[in-house]
Amino acid sequence: MAEFHAALSAAAARAEAALDALLPPDGPDPRGRLAAAMRHAALGGGKRLRAFLTIETAALFGADPKAADRAAAAVECLHAYSLVHDDMPCMDDDDLRRGKPTVHIAWDEATAVLAGDCLQTLAFEILVHPDTHPDPAIRAELALALARASGIDGMVGGQALDLGAETAETALGAEEIAALQHLKTGALIGFAAEAGAILGGAAADARDRLRAYACDLGAAFQIRDDLLDVEGDAGAAGKRLRKDADAGKATFVTVLGAEGARARAQALADSACARLEPYGARAAALAQAARYAVDRRA
Repeated sequence: MAEFHAALSAAAARAEAALDALLPPDGPDPRGRLAAAMRHAALGGGKRLRAFLTIETAALFGADPKAADRAAAAVECLHAYSLVHDDMPCMDDDDLRRGKPTVHIAWDEATAVLAGDCLQTLAFEILVHPDTHPDPAIRAELALALARASGIDGMVGGQALDLGAETAETALGAEEIAALQHLKTGALIGFAAEAGAILGGAAADARDRLRAYACDLGAAFQIRDDLLDVEGDAGAAGKRLRKDADAGKATFVTVLGAEGARARAQALADSACARLEPYGARAAALAQAARYAVDRRA
């Protein structure tokens, strides 16, 4: 795991530096206050797994590291926007994220909405800027792929299914949970890995393989999240736990039990690693990421 943790730390540092440079400066006026909320949401926390995936797959296909850093910052902006909105009272109603007050707590609900909106639009601005890639077709492909991963057929659609499940008369089964989590979590993680392949000019089959790897990893990661929500420590997690049980949500833990959920996560990690076999040792850190997804403590 040493290689993975070193690569994850390096990717986190690169993404943090890129975000710091790309996010607007804060200040005392209303726009500066909004910028401060954006920076609060996007900087100084998180595992940066999505950034890691973009940076590692970009290196796998020989893409420009500066372009990879920009794409990694874009996916982290999109992810941060989703967390800001998910944490609001109309969604999950959380007051703690990454060990810090959530944006609507630190500021107010209106600022949280606007901060999320700005982070989302900034993600696309970064991707379509000429500094990300000299070829406009590559930039357009990145923007299209992110839109698909984050819209109604991706992350937002998954969130809608999740909200609907809370009031459904019949609890979701295992495959329905898998479909929901594939959209809510897996689609954006899939984009994060595919983005590096797009920047590197990879063939369609390679892009499909990396996206499938990342979706397996994302599913395993989400199941581990479900387990940690039941078994984890709130201090280590930096957020409130036991939320799923309190909301009566169906998860793989409630459907399969803790051991069944662990077994499913392990099978997904095995599948993710198998998809990387054509790349051999060059993809060692990516393979270790799949193992990390099921072994992590926070």
